[in-house]
Amino acid sequence: MTGTVPRSVDAVVVGGGIAGVSAAWALARRGHRVAVVEREASLAAHSTGRSAAQFLASYGGPANRILSAASRPFLESGADGLAGSELLESRNVLWVAPTGFEEQLTARIAANQTTGTPCERLDAASALGLCPVLDPAWLDGGVIEYGGFDIDVAGLHQAFLHGARAEGAAVLREHGVRALDRRDGCWQVDVGERVLSCATVINAAGAWADELALMAGVRPVGLQPYRRTVFTFASRHESAGWPLVVGADESFYFKPEGAGQFLASPADEHPIDACDVKPHEIDVAAGIESVNRATILDVRSVRSTWAGLRTFAPDRVPVVGFDPGAEGFFWCAGQGGTGIQTSPAIASLVADLIGGDAPAAPLGGIVAELSPERFPRQ
Repeated sequence: MTGTVPRSVDAVVVGGGIAGVSAAWALARRGHRVAVVEREASLAAHSTGRSAAQFLASYGGPANRILSAASRPFLESGADGLAGSELLESRNVLWVAPTGFEEQLTARIAANQTTGTPCERLDAASALGLCPVLDPAWLDGGVIEYGGFDIDVAGLHQAFLHGARAEGAAVLREHGVRALDRRDGCWQVDVGERVLSCATVINAAGAWADELALMAGVRPVGLQPYRRTVFTFASRHESAGWPLVVGADESFYFKPEGAGQFLASPADEHPIDACDVKPHEIDVAAGIESVNRATILDVRSVRSTWAGLRTFAPDRVPVVGFDPGAEGFFWCAGQGGTGIQTSPAIASLVADLIGGDAPAAPLGGIVAELSPERFPRQ
């Protein structure tokens, strides 16, 4: 437990991952009394702590791209000075494809054009110049997306956490929510050794967000967690300055990860119940096969493996806003594959909507698209 936790606060944030701590920071800096509750000892035990985050301005649907663009200045500024060091390291993104995937490459160009991100169609020779381990017998061409970054996820999470604490937010680790009830105009949040009273509950429970809603008597929105596998392997190639390489059909990706090592994934999406997810050998094998098919790396063994959860709403758009059927129950969930890079903008939106302020453009234009009101109600 961090700090003195009063029995009554303005908002209880359930979930200590990037969505929860960023929302807590945004609210606390605007004067709200906030408590964050997390059932794990580590605040970033699940999706946040297992992310291989890359800032891709063109990734996701239109709403995700707007959120990413709005988040970029904050990330580039070292979280407005909250981080002790730079959070971003430049790394362009190279989308690659064999013959027959021209449509996917064209779609990447179109996605970049919607965000104004510089990009360029490449022939095989030009793509090989950027990543010489691609297999010329496999490669037909690619698209280079400029202006990408690796994100220091741990640094960003800690920046939000330190910022929230500095603004008076309290943090309770190893405090799972046991019950949620609304009485006398307030939510009563039972976290075991105490019951917290608040006007607003912020559901930032990630893959468990629908479960938390059910506990509160709120209709779930239909969130689905998916397992994503990641592994690292050794390499003798000097890869400094190489881009993140992604299959145009999103069947794999890999990038340098320090000296003599690569990080890779089959970019798999296996629907799964919310859990402490583990990698499956068959998925690691599929990732190795995909990398070897497209490159001359000849991966034969891995150094480490892990898996994370990526949780999506049915339409793959984040869910941010008050539930229309439960007063004071606020959703901040379903960020899927863009939760890290969109966290600054989503946090700002959370604080605006809870504080009753009109979000500035362009975020104001997507409030309805993010709202849980878009889902059918019973």
